[in-house]
Amino acid sequence: MDLIAIFPFIRWFKLVTKQTLKADMIAGFTGAVIVLPQGVAFATIAGLPPEYGLYTAMITPIVAALFGSSLHLISGPTTAISIVIFSSVSHHTEPGTPEFISLALTITFLAGVYQLMFGLARLGKLVNFVSHTVVIGFTAGAAILIATSQMKHVLGLALPKGETFMHTWIVIWQQFSDINYYVLAIASCTLVTALLFKRLFPSLPNLLIGLIAGSFLAHWIALSGHEVELVGEIPAHLPPLSMPDFSYASIKLLAPEAFAVALLGLIEAVSISRAIANKSNQRINANQEFIGQGLSNIAGSFFSSYAGSGSFTRSGVNYSAGAKTPLSAIFAAVVLMAIILFIAPLTAYLPVAAMGGVILIVAYNLIDFHRIVEIIKNSKSETTILLTTFFATLLLELEFAIYLGVLLSLVIFLARTATPEIATLSIDSDPSNGKRKLINVNKRPVNQCPQLKIIRIDMSVYFGSLDFIQNRIDQIAEKERIVHILIVATGINLIDLSGEEMLLAAANRLKQLGGGLYFSELKSRVYEAVSRHGFVKKVGNQYFFDKKKDAINSIQKRLSPDICEKCEVQIFEECI
Repeated sequence: MDLIAIFPFIRWFKLVTKQTLKADMIAGFTGAVIVLPQGVAFATIAGLPPEYGLYTAMITPIVAALFGSSLHLISGPTTAISIVIFSSVSHHTEPGTPEFISLALTITFLAGVYQLMFGLARLGKLVNFVSHTVVIGFTAGAAILIATSQMKHVLGLALPKGETFMHTWIVIWQQFSDINYYVLAIASCTLVTALLFKRLFPSLPNLLIGLIAGSFLAHWIALSGHEVELVGEIPAHLPPLSMPDFSYASIKLLAPEAFAVALLGLIEAVSISRAIANKSNQRINANQEFIGQGLSNIAGSFFSSYAGSGSFTRSGVNYSAGAKTPLSAIFAAVVLMAIILFIAPLTAYLPVAAMGGVILIVAYNLIDFHRIVEIIKNSKSETTILLTTFFATLLLELEFAIYLGVLLSLVIFLARTATPEIATLSIDSDPSNGKRKLINVNKRPVNQCPQLKIIRIDMSVYFGSLDFIQNRIDQIAEKERIVHILIVATGINLIDLSGEEMLLAAANRLKQLGGGLYFSELKSRVYEAVSRHGFVKKVGNQYFFDKKKDAINSIQKRLSPDICEKCEVQIFEECI
């Protein structure tokens, strides 16, 4: 077995030089500062103690960098995965409890196993059939759910846990007069400070600065005699060893939800890595990304880390900061470890309201307004996927919303492939040079032969498209009364067994009517495949041609001479 296939980091390790090391260290330090407040915020969203978000940002990116294929993808805790973890596990136990943590680690392990199996089975191409609009719609809905979940911390209200999106906002409206304005002031100070620094000093860690500002205001309010709830001190140590719950009952309980986590994580990671690769001119191996994400989650579950995936924010910053190799992700994790060992005690002064303000910014940044407007303007089918996934995320179970979005995108994909483009071709003469060529009659209305219909099928002939293709052939034979049909097969990449059966039946019907179904320029691999199945022999070797000119010359001899004598079109050279 190829050593690079087992240890893919060997491939990019050859790129490491003094210059790349320096660039990766700078990018790594920038990434560590950015993920510090994000990790705490994401863990809060997931219903876990704050340190678990930081542990995930230490372990997951290292393993994903070593075993993935992207040079710039940064994995770790993400907002979308965090809210799915919370939604999945909170059905079974109280958030923040040891049981909740144990089940979160278990679902992380199971999600990693799913992802690893997909990668080993070489199923990376399946992501191509899932519209990225599913992720856009889901994250937009998740952003609103996340913002809703933080209202109790931002407004200082006693909101019930586990209620639906609509019911939560009804309770907020009912308790509006009970808002704690001191808490709201802390959250607003954090939010406004972070946004101002983002606008005025984009190179600085705006979320971290916002948290510091909110903490100072909270300290001043506390000195004034008003109680302020604090996050609490994060343990100043590296990720401790942990053990997922491998009991049959827990695995059976979490396996379906883990599949949703795995699916969302893979779509996120591959989509983000490809988006960054388009800028860096790198080629992404989706199967290797599946393996990298799977191994990172499996390993993370044994080091107190919950499920992670690719982060668009941190990956984009990593690329912009000049990262050259995946060592930047490893440096970011190592720097974060060092930071936690020294500043963890300071988190004891971090107010919950300030964290709520940060999470509101994170939620807002999740919504891709530009892409949403673009989708709604340009594509009805993608808009359907977007709105369905969005509202399903708000109103239904999150796992079901993911499945529904993926299923709908697959249905739309199949619907598109089930109606291939079938162009009608005819001869067009260029007066300037006398050349004659076949063109699409929809592009230019030229004369057509009354006895021979030439069509080009621009998609595979498979079970999903059979009905559409068969209807077109029947329409030509029955309504246009043309029984000689030539299929220019340059656009056909596959003819499956069902396709062969349908085409054979059509050929036999046309023969009975005194005509035939002819094929020209079949791709060699397609011709070899249908020959092995006996399709060519059953239709007849004389109905297959290497060139369009040879096909037309042969078919013209089989046309009715009486009709040819009276024909005024005479579009073929053979007619003259």
